[in-house]
Amino acid sequence: MAADAVKSAKRALEILEVFARHRRPLALKEVLDELGYPTSSGSALMKSLVALGYLDYDRERRTYFPTMRIAALGNWVPGVLFGDGPLLGGLEELNRKTGETVILAVQSDLHAQYVHVIHSAEPLQLRVPPGTLRPLARSGLGLVLLSAKRDAEIERLRRRINAAGEGAGQSREDMMARVTEVRARGYAFSRNAISPGVGVIAAALPKGPFGRTFAVGVAGRVASLEEKQDHIVGELRGLIHRLDPH
Repeated sequence: MAADAVKSAKRALEILEVFARHRRPLALKEVLDELGYPTSSGSALMKSLVALGYLDYDRERRTYFPTMRIAALGNWVPGVLFGDGPLLGGLEELNRKTGETVILAVQSDLHAQYVHVIHSAEPLQLRVPPGTLRPLARSGLGLVLLSAKRDAEIERLRRRINAAGEGAGQSREDMMARVTEVRARGYAFSRNAISPGVGVIAAALPKGPFGRTFAVGVAGRVASLEEKQDHIVGELRGLIHRLDPH
C-alpha cells in the first residue's frame, strides 16, 4: 500500500511537470504517451486531479489544463526564499551581462538541486530544467555548496556520498584539496564534469533564509567560459557584494 501511494504521488507530480514543459492544454493521450503510463491508471489519476481541483477538463476539446490552484500552492515560495531583495534581478542581470545560462542551486541531501534557471539566448546551449539534480562531489555547484560547510560536516557527507556510490570513492585528502582550492579562489570552475564540452563557474552566495546556502553558477560551453572567465568571475563577485555589501 505504501509503495502504491508513493508511486501515485510521483506520477501526479510528473503529470504536472508535463504541463509545465508544454504550457498549453493537453489531451490525455499526449500526457500518457510522454510519461509512458498505462491508460487505465493514468486516466484515473488525471480524473482524480480534476476532482481535487488541480486540473480542469474541457469536455468539448477533451483536453486538460492546470487550474490556478497550482499557482497558488507555490506562489509564496519565491518570497520566502528570495525576499524582496535584489537576488532575482541580479540573476537576470548576470544572464544579460555574461550571455550564458545562470543557475541558482541549493543542497538537496547528496546533490545540488537547481531551483532557478535562466537560459542563454543561444539556441545551441544545453537546456536544463529547474529541479535538476547534480552530485555534490562531482559538480561545480555541488563543490561550492560543500566549501561553505565546516570540515567535519564535509567529511560526514564524503562518507555518505561514497557509500551511496555518488563520489567515485573520493578520499578525504582529494575532496579537501578541491574544497580548499574553491575557498582560496572564491569560486569553482568545473569543466566536462557532467556533460562533455559543458562547464560551470560557480560561487556561494551569502546565507539565505533559514540558514540555507545558495550557489550561483554561470554555465555554458567550456571554451566560451574560458574565454570570458575573468569577466564572469567579476560579475559573480559583483552580485555577491550587492547581496551582502558588508
